[in-house]
Amino acid sequence: MDIGTLRGIGTLIVFLAFIGLFAWAYSGKRKASFGEAARLPFADDDPEPRP
Repeated sequence: MDIGTLRGIGTLIVFLAFIGLFAWAYSGKRKASFGEAARLPFADDDPEPRP
């Protein structure tokens, strides 16, 4: 095995990890969890304006 083969295997592993992360992030099961996390910065806001 030479260095080119090792680099090719490393590239393939990183590419597969990227595809897995992409599929995890855009899966339908995670939508509710990500929606809840997106609303967290606004959780402490007052619902009524102050006079």
